[in-house]
Amino acid sequence: MTRKAFWLSATSAFLTLFTLGAHAQDRVVNVYNWSDYIDSSIIEDFTKETGIKVTYDTFDSNELLETKLLAGGSGYDVVVPTANFLARQIQAGVFQKLDKSKLPNISNMWDIVSERTAKYDPGNEYSINYMWGTVGLGYNVKKVQEALGTDKIDSWDVFFNPEKLAKLKDCGVYVLDSPSDILPNAFKYLGIDPETTSPDDFAKAEELMLKIRPYIRKFHSSEYINALANGDICLAVGWSGDVFQARDRATEANRGVEISYSVPKEGAEMWFDQMAIPADAPHVAEAHEFLNYMMKPEVIAKSSNYVFYANGNKASQQFIDKEILEDPAIYPDEATLAKLFTIAPYDSKTQRVVTRTWTRIVTGQ
Repeated sequence: MTRKAFWLSATSAFLTLFTLGAHAQDRVVNVYNWSDYIDSSIIEDFTKETGIKVTYDTFDSNELLETKLLAGGSGYDVVVPTANFLARQIQAGVFQKLDKSKLPNISNMWDIVSERTAKYDPGNEYSINYMWGTVGLGYNVKKVQEALGTDKIDSWDVFFNPEKLAKLKDCGVYVLDSPSDILPNAFKYLGIDPETTSPDDFAKAEELMLKIRPYIRKFHSSEYINALANGDICLAVGWSGDVFQARDRATEANRGVEISYSVPKEGAEMWFDQMAIPADAPHVAEAHEFLNYMMKPEVIAKSSNYVFYANGNKASQQFIDKEILEDPAIYPDEATLAKLFTIAPYDSKTQRVVTRTWTRIVTGQ
């Protein structure tokens, strides 16, 4: 009996070890993030440190991400929606509350950013800031000089004024395929509250956009990076960090392409991309480990140094390249911050208006 009990005990121990070993091998986290938005070495280092394999997929529109999240069963453990989309998705029950006891590095977050993101996620219960930035004008200095007679543009007028944009048609204009980023800036240009939900105001923005539609070569939310860097276009309405990536790539290529970025003097939208865990995430423990790792100051700083975006981690600033930290277009000074506005999430009725309006703009009909 003693030998049998020992054999059963040994067998049980072996099965336990085998199960634990298999579990360790199976540890994985599925991440869905924006394209061109992380230094790949971060993923490699995370796996080396934790043993957790990362499946990393990318998207380039909030609408695509939202469609997958609302359908359920996406299989993702960490996703990165923009804050105004996140807010609506929280209301829809898409996300689970974070277990902050598993996120000790949350103490590194920047209160100034956290206060603003609380507009979308009260108490920051469901999300952590990944990056934040502005929507503005990225342009090819030489081509703009040739077309407009100036090597610096700092107003939405160069884009929303049909006479001026017409002069840039031949050298190429790309625009974000993102109504929540373009229409509020159109409202600002028109002197309308950027957070308006009035159908009449959306009709005015549509009328404005349709006047300049013939001079826009393409609506896309990522292709403008390489198009700017390669000198294929002269103007892009895009996200700040993307334009800085284009500037960096152009400099590295050393082919005489000089890219600049401006926050229009009339004001521009400030946005926040937030890391969150879907309610049906299959690997919740691993998702928390990933979020906690991303909140290490040196890790998120590496990401900012790669994508040229500001992040919401105050402790990371000591590790951020000086040229990035001291650039007011990335880390805005008080004067620039005063010109930035945020957009509350649209209710379902307004969202339908936005979708129909944007479809007519993009198709030109």
